[in-house]
Amino acid sequence: MQNYDIVIVGGGPAGLAAAIAAKEHGVESILVLERDQELGGILNQCIHNGFGLHTFEEELTGPEYAARFIERLLEAGISYKLNTMVLEISAQKVVTAMNRTEGIMQISAQAVILAMGCRERSRGALNIPGFRPAGIYSAGTAQRLVNMEGYLPGRRAVILGSGDIGLIMARRMTLEGAKVQVVAELLPYSGGLKRNIVQCLDDFGIPLKLSHTVVNIHGRKRVEGVTIARVDDNRKPVPGTEEYYECDTLLLSCGLIPENELSKGLGIEMNPVTSGPKVNESFQTSAEGVFACGNVLHVHDLVDFVSREAQAAGKYAALYVKNQAGHEEFGDIPVAAEQGVRYTVPNTVNPGRMEEALTLRFRVGDVYKNCYVAVYLNDQRICHRKKQVLAPGEMEEVVLKKEELHAVADLTQITVKLEED
Repeated sequence: MQNYDIVIVGGGPAGLAAAIAAKEHGVESILVLERDQELGGILNQCIHNGFGLHTFEEELTGPEYAARFIERLLEAGISYKLNTMVLEISAQKVVTAMNRTEGIMQISAQAVILAMGCRERSRGALNIPGFRPAGIYSAGTAQRLVNMEGYLPGRRAVILGSGDIGLIMARRMTLEGAKVQVVAELLPYSGGLKRNIVQCLDDFGIPLKLSHTVVNIHGRKRVEGVTIARVDDNRKPVPGTEEYYECDTLLLSCGLIPENELSKGLGIEMNPVTSGPKVNESFQTSAEGVFACGNVLHVHDLVDFVSREAQAAGKYAALYVKNQAGHEEFGDIPVAAEQGVRYTVPNTVNPGRMEEALTLRFRVGDVYKNCYVAVYLNDQRICHRKKQVLAPGEMEEVVLKKEELHAVADLTQITVKLEED
């Protein structure tokens, strides 16, 4: 049995930031477990710029952003294992993992940080009619093929879904000489950042068709074309609106799903909206001593927010190990998401444990214009901030102050909602 104070599952941006923060807060015995052959996670295949504007105040590519954290990890002397798959985590925080050189190993930890990231929604989850020909890829797989393996998946492409990876791959395929025919989005709004719509579609003249989806895939051995159609308010195809596009490749960018098989095996309470664990203000899950951060918790739009969140999780895990986690004289106060707000992170707040200020992140469920973000403590409104535009693709945040929570007698609920005035 190997023994560490903190074991971190995942060596991507969240795992790296959490490990460094834990070390900076006095924990020496830390182990990062990464199933890939190198640290950095998904950032290694994201060779476009736009990373690091918040963290480093300059534009970096994904590998450059990852390299800065990897360098800090190495300088701090934090242990890590590559090509190592975590199989199970027990309630006693014993991590069972395996790799080629050491076989199956068991690692005992005082605290575990979950940072496994997320995966793409597959074609099987979309129920698209047609055969199963070659030429259908998730946008992330195509990104790896182009950027890391040196293969171009096809010459004429249609992209289903307007998530950020799909938008970025529309530009990337175009730059490599492919023709992107159209980007079709089932919803009446894009799931990606506004800047990516402008830089990746508008700048290259690639059409974006909202409220459209693929209704048929043509071809038996290789994709020969796809038929897309407009959908109604119930997301059902409208007869007579079909359009055929000749293509040899279909890229799917239809959402990301947090990788939480380990979390579920541990019996952690999950949030059905995010498909990630429910956490408190310290990013601790319902399993004591198990923390979660990054895309395993909820899907982020910017890696800078992943790093910031993971640094907080690493800090609180270190305080937990050192028995400095704060006072328990207050109970956990639930945070409710209402009236246009889909979810919040964290899900509960303990005023006794929280810092002087707590950043509460949330996403909305539709596009809203000229509305207000409101925060209530019981029935008392403490925040009423006007926003010109709110969109599901953009992460939003509000700041809760400890003194405001302490000032409310018998606080039973924190509510975040949208209001018209």
